[in-house]
Amino acid sequence: MSVNGASPVTGSTRPTWSADQIGRVAAPLREQVVTLVRDAILGFRLEPGQRLVERELVEQLGVSRATVREVLRQLAVEGLVTVVPQRGAVVTALSPEDAADLYEMRASLEALAVQRFVQRATPQQVAELRAAVEEIERTAGSTDPQEQLRAKDRFYEVLLGGSGSTPLQQTLAGLQARVRLLRATSLSQAGRPQEAAAELRAVVEAIEAGDAERAAAACVQHIQNAARTALSRLRAQS
Repeated sequence: MSVNGASPVTGSTRPTWSADQIGRVAAPLREQVVTLVRDAILGFRLEPGQRLVERELVEQLGVSRATVREVLRQLAVEGLVTVVPQRGAVVTALSPEDAADLYEMRASLEALAVQRFVQRATPQQVAELRAAVEEIERTAGSTDPQEQLRAKDRFYEVLLGGSGSTPLQQTLAGLQARVRLLRATSLSQAGRPQEAAAELRAVVEAIEAGDAERAAAACVQHIQNAARTALSRLRAQS
């Protein structure tokens, strides 16, 4: 279950993931294990298509089989794990076709969220969005993909909160894990984090100017650029 060697996504060697951090934070054990395995998937230490064998997870993580099963069920609900007949649980491997559909859905939904944000957000929320994009810029050069993903998560948390739309929030929440997997794929491309930061800054500047149409167009452009990067990676693997 340990992953040593080059990742097919990044081409770089990643350290073996481990359970060393379990028990170091004040959170329920199941939640800690879910976070650990989720981060390993999003960081490509557990690779797309890799089998997740219960017995090996029990031994590596030092938790019960019941906990492992609960964790795999949670990650399956999120779309990060897929249960395959005759194989059991595997890390979800998105096809280029599925990924393309997800990006199109994101473009439509997030453009609408941006428009609603311009119409409904408070000045405080606009300031928080500016701070979030500045954090994305700060982490763009980080060697820790989780730091980059957390910064992006914060940006979208503020954006959706300021949109004032429960249906949008609920719909995008259902896509969140798979979107994060695609986001991790695109951000693994050299130079892409810096490009993404500049694109999101353009979205924020249009929002600050009160230009909903320009902000939505900048959002769509950002997602289309991310799609080109991620789809190129996925097609190279298939």
